[in-house]
Amino acid sequence: MTTRPQAAAPPDAAAPHEAPDAPAIPDHTTDLTVIGAGPAGLYAAYYAGFRGLSTTVVDTLAHPGGQVAALYPEKFLYDIAGHPAIKGRDLVDNLLAQAAPFGTRHLLGQTATTLVRDGDGWLVGTDAGRLVRTGAVVITAGLGSFSPRTLPCAVPYEGRGVAYHVARLDDHRDRDVIVVGGGDSAVDWALALAPLARSVTLVHRRGAFRAHEHSVRQLHDSPVEILTDARVTACEGGGALERVRITAGDTVLERPAQALVAALGFTSRLGPIAGWGLALDNRQISVDQAMRTSLPGVYAAGDGCTYPGRVPLISVGFGEAATAVNHAAVALRPGSRLAPEHSSDTVPPPLTPPGVPATR
Repeated sequence: MTTRPQAAAPPDAAAPHEAPDAPAIPDHTTDLTVIGAGPAGLYAAYYAGFRGLSTTVVDTLAHPGGQVAALYPEKFLYDIAGHPAIKGRDLVDNLLAQAAPFGTRHLLGQTATTLVRDGDGWLVGTDAGRLVRTGAVVITAGLGSFSPRTLPCAVPYEGRGVAYHVARLDDHRDRDVIVVGGGDSAVDWALALAPLARSVTLVHRRGAFRAHEHSVRQLHDSPVEILTDARVTACEGGGALERVRITAGDTVLERPAQALVAALGFTSRLGPIAGWGLALDNRQISVDQAMRTSLPGVYAAGDGCTYPGRVPLISVGFGEAATAVNHAAVALRPGSRLAPEHSSDTVPPPLTPPGVPATR
């Protein structure tokens, strides 16, 4: 069992009540504000609705789903309970449909920048000038904002054949595709594109892959050309990418390429949250066994939080989100039960087709 952490704001971080630029008049009031619309955040919104709490979800991205929707919409996920395999896009749609009957309010395309104490609750301000008065907060922002690690020679062709993820597999049908990287994403993209593309070449600067062993075995059994101990050293073309040069030892190879996927990982930044006075451990939010942070009424779940023994899986984030919301529900409504009703004992709300309410 862990102990509740003590607040330890960085020396240059403003305390939560020191936010003079926060707007003064709230736009609306809600029981719970979820910061981050990734899978854990969307599940938190569902669970809050199930517990009868009004909920607002804030996310920097203009669409819900977090990194899964932004970077891996076409990838299959194999470790989601009850789904032998499900595409990232479909998982997000299902989570939205699950929460939709409860009327979740979405503030998308704006970043939560300020957290100010307001009596027994909090004021959450965004960079769009919105202000939400809320009884409790659940932070599910993952590791914060993220930016791709670039391939220098490929930068001039970004948006003209070079990308850092695959939004739609079918866009690469009958194309020559170069995938750069040695982790799970690179190997997964290469395997997914192999049946569609005219050719797929995977270039990795090391001799061994970091990807899951089973995936690597599949890769070696696939038609993908594998070039290890190799680097893409030049990208060429007119208005768009047409070919690349690859250096492997003393050998320089040239391959046709109408698309290059640089799956080199991402760098993350916690952003404004780092200045809210939360206790942090290696840029992650420290929480106790109830998912409480060092600030009263503020909880965290998903990959942006940490505690001893945590395993960074989407499935773990779902459980943390449910734990955080149930503890928040008791804090907001003293005397209520921590353990909710069994969902099978309730009358379900009408199912709503996948979709997101307009940003408000």
